Amino acid sequence: MKIAVGSLNPVKVQAVRNVVGKIWPDAEVVAVDADHGVTETPTTIKEAREGAKNRANQALEKTGADLGIGIEGYTFETDHGAYLGGKVVVIDKNGKTGTGYGSGMEMPEKVAKEVRNGRELGPVIDEIFGTSNIKQKEGMIGLFTNNLIDRKKATEVNIIYALTRFIRPEYYED
Repeated sequence: MKIAVGSLNPVKVQAVRNVVGKIWPDAEVVAVDADHGVTETPTTIKEAREGAKNRANQALEKTGADLGIGIEGYTFETDHGAYLGGKVVVIDKNGKTGTGYGSGMEMPEKVAKEVRNGRELGPVIDEIFGTSNIKQKEGMIGLFTNNLIDRKKATEVNIIYALTRFIRPEYYED
C-alpha cells in the first residue's frame, strides 16, 4: 500500500508515518508538495476541509498512491474567543473520502487579532513569542501546553479520525 501526504511539513509527514505504521506496518508513506488553494490560515472548518481535500487530491494525482492525505490547520471563532483546530481529509484512489477534525485550543487575543487581519498563524507565533519556524516543530499547541500535547500528537489524532472509514469499512455505507 502506498500513502501520499499532500505536504512537505515534517510534522505532518511524521504524524502520518506514526499512525499508518500502527495500522498498515508495510505501507509506504511519501510526501509531496501540494497547494491547499485556500487562505494562508483558514478561518472556518469548511475552508479547512477544502484545503485538506485539495492537498489529498493533489497527493493522489502526483503519486498514484492508494490513499491521499491532506492536513490543514485552521482557526475558528466562537462566542468565547478564537480557537485553533485541525482538519484531515483522506481520499482513496476510488474517491472514497474520510474526514476528521479536532483540537480546540483557545488562542490569545493578540494572536487571534493578527490572524483575523489575514496573517498566517505560524509566523505570527514566531514574531510574538520569539520562536523560529514553530509550525514545523511543536506548533502553537506545544508552545502553550508546555508540550503536554504538541502539533504532531494533535495531528495524529485527527488522522486516526479521518482513517476510521478505512480502518473499519464495515461500519460505513457507501
